[in-house]
Amino acid sequence: MELRARITAAMKQAMRDKVTDRLSTVRLINAAIKDRDIAVRGEGNDEGVGDSEVLAILGKMVKQRRESAKTYEEGGRLDLAERELAEIEVIEEFLPRKLSDKETEEAVNAAVAEVGADSIRDMGRVMAVLKARYTGQMDFGAVGPMVKDRLSNA
Repeated sequence: MELRARITAAMKQAMRDKVTDRLSTVRLINAAIKDRDIAVRGEGNDEGVGDSEVLAILGKMVKQRRESAKTYEEGGRLDLAERELAEIEVIEEFLPRKLSDKETEEAVNAAVAEVGADSIRDMGRVMAVLKARYTGQMDFGAVGPMVKDRLSNA
């Protein structure tokens, strides 16, 4: 099932089940996707965003909520931090399975070999390949230093 259809189905199910917290999070997801649709419509794309862009939106939403939860915890607002973490759980249901550390390392090595990267100057090309293939499956904030280390030792 297409990602948008899964999100819409989840929203309808949350309405039927009267799960207000889940419903509000799924509505936030839909709103973010529609905002991006409107932005690309202005660029001449009438079809809206594809699944890869939706995955990027979901990844960004998770990252924002992790940062907010951390800030709330530091400020002593555990109730708000728990709410952010609950939203992360709902959003992550729509993301593909995260790669393990070993799988991530293998993916980095494969991307380096594919691009033929031999210096740190090729880092952008390696990251582009990884983002094209593994959006939503790996944390690029953690992968960046791994690629940099791999290329500086090459």
